[in-house]
Parts: sequence; structure tokens; C-alpha cells
Amino acid sequence: MSSPFSSSYAQAREKFLQAAEAAGLHVESHIHPLLGRDGETMAMDVALDGPADAKHLLIVSSACHGVEGYCGSGVQVNALQDSTWRTAARAHKVAVLYIHALNPFGFSHVRRVTHENVDLNRNFQDFSKPLPLNEAYGQVEPLLLPQVWPPNAANQQATLDYIAQHGMVGLQAAVTRGQHQYPDGLFFGGTEPTWSNQTLRQVLRQHGQQAQRLAWIDLHTGLGPSGVGERIFACADDAAALQRARAWWGPNVTSIYDGSSTSAFLTGLMWSSAYQECPQAEYTGLAMEYGTQPMEQVMMALRADHWLHQHPEAPAAQKAQIKQDLMDAFYTDTDAWRSQILAQAQEAMHQAVQGLSAH
Repeated sequence: MSSPFSSSYAQAREKFLQAAEAAGLHVESHIHPLLGRDGETMAMDVALDGPADAKHLLIVSSACHGVEGYCGSGVQVNALQDSTWRTAARAHKVAVLYIHALNPFGFSHVRRVTHENVDLNRNFQDFSKPLPLNEAYGQVEPLLLPQVWPPNAANQQATLDYIAQHGMVGLQAAVTRGQHQYPDGLFFGGTEPTWSNQTLRQVLRQHGQQAQRLAWIDLHTGLGPSGVGERIFACADDAAALQRARAWWGPNVTSIYDGSSTSAFLTGLMWSSAYQECPQAEYTGLAMEYGTQPMEQVMMALRADHWLHQHPEAPAAQKAQIKQDLMDAFYTDTDAWRSQILAQAQEAMHQAVQGLSAH
């Protein structure tokens, strides 16, 4: 069960390239300007399985939040190796576009953010207009990133006081909604389009502008019960699109608009690029959000990683522990968890091609 999955970005990229080659697919590699953690080349790799002029297109993408690519890459490699799945997509006349490592820097360096320290899924803003102001984040920023790590007793008590007043959901919303005022902080949305933003748009323009119907499954981890893939509506707040998503993927599709999702309400989301770069297509999107650890542990791991980013002088042993904790927060290294991920992803992909081909 572990064979499609990898223990490093370099290994994951090699597996993806080999699986695409074995499937007879050409891979376009958009090379990242920096090298990876181990000195390797990093890239946003793109493989199209199906005709370039297909009217129905399914995108399956990984590593929007770098470290989450350890899950998403495994799903993509498994799909490329699955002849039953590939035959079903062709039978429904659906082309499948695999985008491997939207954020290769975070994937390689075991970070959630890009090399600009930007949360890619908060970076798709109209930067010609005033950016959203997250006042609540400013209140908690000093708590999130103290001068010393792990947090001392005073910091822990102040954080508990905030939770007592606003609830854990309130803290989650304040932190994860995204912010544009603290470049070294958590969930920073940036002040200009990142490399990944610009490169993704190029890929969508190249491959998506011929599609009449476009679906997108973006693979994520870190929220919800372990191994459970929450299906989060990834479209504009549109009743017809939500009805379509629930017809395809089931009535349990959740939404950030009505509060049914474990995710807070967010802005600058990546899928908005589908509307902008492929305006001719009827678009239906889904974020598959697989649970790993309780929210408190995931948040602690994120805080530690951002603290480490601000304190590169930290001892080697502490660095290693922080990186391992972050990895554990977004990827559960067990066959049971991986098998759950693959089964749910396969189901969602099959449902997508059936939905795309229905008239």
C-alpha cells in the first residue's frame, strides 16, 4: 500500500515522473527558481492523460500546501498506475490533468508555505485593490510566535485565556483566515502573486481554455478526524454549483459559506483562478481535506515551524524535531491511513468523471 507514497519530495517527484512515463504521458516541468532541501531540482510537473482538445477536463492537484503533498502525490502516482481508473476516464471522454506539486518548495523543505513564506491558498487576491484586513490575527500574532520555543507558561496561559473568551473555533478562524500584514507570520497571503500562483495560471491557460466543463479535485491534509476525507465545496458562493457538487460527490459536501465545513471562511483561494483563466467552462471544484491529528497539535506544529523560520539559529536537534512534528501533522505514516486516503480519492475521481460526462 505504501508504494505510491514517498518519504521525500525528490522521491515523490521521481515516482510521479516514472508513473507518467510508464503511462505513456508527456510531462511538462515548470522549474522552480530555487533548489530543494537536498539540492534537487524542484518543479511544478504537469501531465495530461487524454486529448488536448477534450471538452471535459478533470484536474487533480497536490501540494498546494507543500508538506501536504506527501499525501496528494501518493494519490496521483496511484491514479497513474491504475489502469481501471484510466480506462474509466477515457470511456467517459474526460481528460485528466495531474498537477504535481503546486508548491514544490514547501513539499521539499517540509513547510506548508511557499519560498515567499506565503500560504498559496490565500494568495489569489486582486492585488490592485486593498487587501483584506484580518484584525483578529493581529491580536493573536504575539501569542502564536513567542520569542522562545516551546512557549513558556505565560504564553500558554495567555493562549488559554484567548480560547476561553473566543473559543477554539474563534482562534482557528483568527489564525487560518489569512492575513496580509505580517510577512513572517502564519497564513500570510502575500502582497503580490507568488511563483506558484503565476505558474498555475499559465498551466490553466494552456490546458483549460478548451474545456466546456471543468472539475478540480485539490488534495489537502490537516483538518478533521484522522483518515476522513472531508469534501469541501471549492467554488464561488453559487447555489447551482453547490447543487452540482452535491449531486456528484454526495450530500455530505461541506461549504465554508454556510459554516458546515471544518474550514473557516477564507479569501484568496486558489480555485478562483479557474474562473479567471477558464471563463468559458462550467466549473465544479472540491477540496479533499484528510484528517491527521487534533487541531491543537496541528496548530502547534505550524507555530513551531514558523518560529523556526524566524530563528534559523535553533539547535539541530530542535530543528529536526520541529520538522518531524510538522510532517506528522500533515501525513500519517501508516498503511491504514494511506489506504483510507486512496480509497476515498479514487471514489471522488470516479464520481467526478461521471458528473462531467453527464448531460
